[in-house]
This record gives sequence, C-alpha cells and structure tokens, in this order.
Amino acid sequence: MREVTSFGLRRLLAPAVLAVVLAAGCAPAAPPPPPAPAAPSCPPGALPTLTPGTLTVGTDQPVYPPWYVDDDPTNGQGFESAVAYAVAESLGYPKDKVAWSRVPFNAAIQPGPKTYDINLTEFSITEERRNAVDFSTPYYDVKQAVVTLGTSPAANAAGLAELRNAKLGAQVGTTSYQAIVDQIKPATPPAVFNSNDDAKLALTNGQVDAIVVDLPTAFYITSAELDGGKIVGQLPLTGGTPEQFGIVLDKGSALTPCVSGVVDRLRTGGTLTALESQWLSSAGAAPELR
Repeated sequence: MREVTSFGLRRLLAPAVLAVVLAAGCAPAAPPPPPAPAAPSCPPGALPTLTPGTLTVGTDQPVYPPWYVDDDPTNGQGFESAVAYAVAESLGYPKDKVAWSRVPFNAAIQPGPKTYDINLTEFSITEERRNAVDFSTPYYDVKQAVVTLGTSPAANAAGLAELRNAKLGAQVGTTSYQAIVDQIKPATPPAVFNSNDDAKLALTNGQVDAIVVDLPTAFYITSAELDGGKIVGQLPLTGGTPEQFGIVLDKGSALTPCVSGVVDRLRTGGTLTALESQWLSSAGAAPELR
C-alpha cells in the first residue's frame, strides 16, 4: 500500500473542501425576517373622520345616569360622556371639536355606514357584534344585575333557580337580555323593551316581576328612580372572562387602532379608574346569585 504524504493528503482533501464551500455558496439564503407591523398613523386632530377636523361621537337617546346625566351627552357628566371627551382630547379633538349623533342602540351595531366616528352606549364586546362593527380595547368591566320592587314575588329570590318561574324583562338587543336567556333560563321567554325606561315602567305596572340591567345602572335606578326598588343580586361571570364595554366603530375603521391605543393609555395612566370612582362609585357590592 502506497504511503500518503501530508502533501498528497492535502491534494486529496482539497477537492472535497472545495465541494463543501461551493455547496454552501449555492445554498439558498435564509429569508429575511418579516417587517415589523407599522405603527398606526394617528395625527392629532387630523384623523380620517366623517367631518374633517371634528370627531363625531354616537350614543342612544335617551341615555341614563350614571353613564350620562340629564340625557345630555354634551355636558361631559356621567362616566361615558367623560370617557368620550377624554378619548377625543387624547386624539387631538378638544371639546369644541366634538359633535354628537343620537343613534338607536340596535341601529348603532348594524352593518353599513355609520353616522358617527365612535360610539359609547354601554356596548358589550361580543364576537357576534364583531361581525358588523369594530370595538376598541375595553374601557369598563361590568356585571349584570336583577332589579325588582320590594313587593314583587322575585324580591326574596336567593338564587337563579328561584327566578326561573318569574316574569323577567330587559332592553332589546342588550347583553342584559342575553344574560336572562343564558344564565337564568326562565320558564317563559323574557319580555323585550325598547329602552330601560320602558322596562322600568313595566316593572312598576306589574307586567314583569324583575328586570336585568348592568350593575351601575341597577344601583342608580334603585336609589333614584324606582320607589321601593331593590337589587335582587348580580349574575355571576361565565367562562372566566368578564363582560366588557368597548367603543364601537365602523367595521374596518382606520380609527380603530388609534382609539384602542388611547383607551389603553387612559387605563394605564389611571384616568379610567379615576372616572369610575367619580361616576360609578355607588356600584359596590351586591349579592351574587348562583
């Protein structure tokens, strides 16, 4: 067997090394990482709003405390009126650059062009509604509550089972209505009303035994609007995720990321908590119905 010198070994290895180098050079380059998503363009006071230079805010009519005061969303009083103006200011629209549009609750979340840029009317964020509109990140976590009169058969109910044979009602299209169907599961379909005012009138007239509203509204109407009003209790959370209110925008609105960014900053900066304390402080403890 012929001895291989170090020089000969180098000659034998050289083609192999060259082949490896050439193979490496011909291998496809790793694809570059995808570009980071562009930050939303939110020029203060110059967003693509319905009316240039003006932010149009929608809400129902009538609207009620503690969300709005005196059915006048323009006065900045009430939690949602205050939140609306805080959002507008952060987007670059001071109070004199804010207009209001009154839109029925159900119409506001239907598909199609909107008469508002943003809408705050206690709209709970749901996947079904997301099919027709956009939502901002949530600005309030809420529970539903059962309200009755002290003379009603439902007044002493201690649990959901004791409400199943009661005549219950809520405003049409609301999560209050859905909570009756999904959580209380009454023996008869709940009554449907066009507004909370109609629901309260039906309760006063004995047409229903109890109504369901969000908890802050329940505290307000039992203390200021219903003679002998009583909160039977609040409904428990289901699925571990709280019901949350979000600002409604047109589906695919260019304003959605801007509004969500502002809501997030108002939350982390403590503004939302301060406004809750100012306007919703009465929404304290209420017995939980199980």
